[in-house]
Amino acid sequence: MKNDRIKILIADDHAIVREGLKQIVAEEKDMTVLGEAENSETLMNLLEKDKWDIVILDINMPGRNGLEILKDIKQLYPDLPVLILSMFSEEQYGLRSIKAGASGYLKKVSAPDELVQAIRRIVSGRKYITETLAEKLAENLSEPKVNSLHEKLSDREFEIMCSIAQGKSAEEIANELSISVNTFYTYRNRILEKLSMRSNVEITQYAIRNKLIDF
Repeated sequence: MKNDRIKILIADDHAIVREGLKQIVAEEKDMTVLGEAENSETLMNLLEKDKWDIVILDINMPGRNGLEILKDIKQLYPDLPVLILSMFSEEQYGLRSIKAGASGYLKKVSAPDELVQAIRRIVSGRKYITETLAEKLAENLSEPKVNSLHEKLSDREFEIMCSIAQGKSAEEIANELSISVNTFYTYRNRILEKLSMRSNVEITQYAIRNKLIDF
């Protein structure tokens, strides 16, 4: 590293989450949070203006989701490590995150106990993944490739499918993703077509069978 302390940039649209992460890091003498972003535009501006040791990126960002932002970061700054922070399980987004170039995947509920360890591990050049995700990666590499239906979906479509399966309304999903309700229905129609389904009920049943949502 070029300086004494690990220079961290946090991207999360919730100020309370950013503050909580900062408090965890504040106890460590070898790392510091020097940048915060609440959306993708601010994040990309901060990346352009300064050099960072690691980005902690929430997967649920407004407008463009974390996986889309991650792909942009890896294209522009291929050597910059990114730790994906998520409220979702590894089955939902872990594998997609690592495939998209993330150096680690951490559930938000685990952050108080694991964040510091994850940062140190990733900045040292290694990956930070849970045992569950490691098993998923091993299965993905060793087993004959059998594509699940949801692998046909784009990252945004997958995100919307999971939200539908969680019982959220069109208005709720549109508001969370900063899109119009009409745009939501366009995505929903694509999802139904790609999955060869006809209703939200079928989407929910599929998500439950494939352990894509938590209860």
